[in-house]
Amino acid sequence: MTGQKIEYILRQQKEYFSTGGTLPLQFRLQALGKLKAAIKKNDKMLCQALYSDLGKSRAESYMCELGLTLSEIGWMEKNLKKLMENRLVKTPLAQFAAKSFQSPCPYGNVLIMSPWNYPILLTLEPLVDALAAGNTVILKPSAYAPESSLAVKRLLEECFPRKYVCVVTGGRQENQALLRQRFDKIFFTGSPVVGKEVLRHASKYLTPVTLELGGKSPCVVEKSCNIPLAARRIVFGKFINCGQTCVAPDYILCDESIRDELVSSIIKEIKRQFGSRPLENKNYGKIVNEKHCQRLLSLIMPEKIVFGGRCDAKACRIEPTVMVDVDWEDAVMREEIFGPLLPILTYKNINDAWKMIEDRPRPLALYCFTENPLVKRQMLSRCRFGGGCINDTVIHLATSEMPFGGVGESGMGSYHGKAGFEAFTHYRSIVDKKTWFDLPVRYQPYTKGKLKLAELFMR
Repeated sequence: MTGQKIEYILRQQKEYFSTGGTLPLQFRLQALGKLKAAIKKNDKMLCQALYSDLGKSRAESYMCELGLTLSEIGWMEKNLKKLMENRLVKTPLAQFAAKSFQSPCPYGNVLIMSPWNYPILLTLEPLVDALAAGNTVILKPSAYAPESSLAVKRLLEECFPRKYVCVVTGGRQENQALLRQRFDKIFFTGSPVVGKEVLRHASKYLTPVTLELGGKSPCVVEKSCNIPLAARRIVFGKFINCGQTCVAPDYILCDESIRDELVSSIIKEIKRQFGSRPLENKNYGKIVNEKHCQRLLSLIMPEKIVFGGRCDAKACRIEPTVMVDVDWEDAVMREEIFGPLLPILTYKNINDAWKMIEDRPRPLALYCFTENPLVKRQMLSRCRFGGGCINDTVIHLATSEMPFGGVGESGMGSYHGKAGFEAFTHYRSIVDKKTWFDLPVRYQPYTKGKLKLAELFMR
């Protein structure tokens, strides 16, 4: 799509938003209802697209993409009326008589840029929040998931006119054309490198942004933990979507005294969940493209493999691979893996683990397996990270009741549920001053008496 065409669509959306048509509660609820019905109607098409792009099974497609999107819609439908209400706050005595409140207002014309790894969920879930908040939206899905992008486009064209919601497909040229436009809000999910580019463009117009990025999310395994259960939950979180998950455990930091037992349990769990030959498992997905597959293969150190390492290059499939004796200087530890490679490092003392984590960029997620209450408290007091789990992995993002987002290099801002509504909303601070009374203190001429009253009111 050309830059001129994008400008034209954005102009249409600005004109439509200015009519106030997106603002009423009933309109927003109807939009959410249309989207929900369309997802349910087209679930086979969406699942087939996910299989084509990423090899996702129908069960994984529903559990990790369609189901979570529908849950977000359901939460918004139940809570939208309350979210749209003014928030009353206390009024200082010095402003008597008045009523003070925060008034929610949609930003207006929103750009949502989504990634390829969860191309349905990470496109539609922020869309749900943006529509609930009363905005118009231009969506830009990733070119690396072409079938999913096309499916989303067909789905949304069935639901909405493009003056309200428009999907722009394409690659880098379209991305640049979109970022040159003046939006009221930009929501981006992707890599920190591209996130910085988005932020650079947004700065031209001081456009507010939400950046959902990534990073190397650690998984600390402390010696008091339930090792078999830890292994089971780590394997699930690490290898779902073949490790192409922004909050997947990137690496394990475990107490050196339990490393061998943990490794053994992880290998058993991989075989239990994926079979002894994962590449033959039809429910085990694939790497998104050949370029990404080759990048992952370059990170594998054959001499450190204790399980896996095999690859079907033609099908872009790499089996779950576990490596031990990994060093911080190894290539696999220098960048976010974003694939089915699990390096395991060790520590002697739990305090060393916290220091290793804090010495590095703030991760999007942190996981800790322990039965020790002190270790749980240390995790929360010593480490800065986006979100995480104690004795589990990844599930903290699967709820509309808590915000999801990063910190530092892993992102800024958050969404899901109430936080999602707020991400696409500006809250205006309003004082409704009464006219039946007027304090004379603030008006000149100033006297000693007025000063004493001011000191009394403003203590």
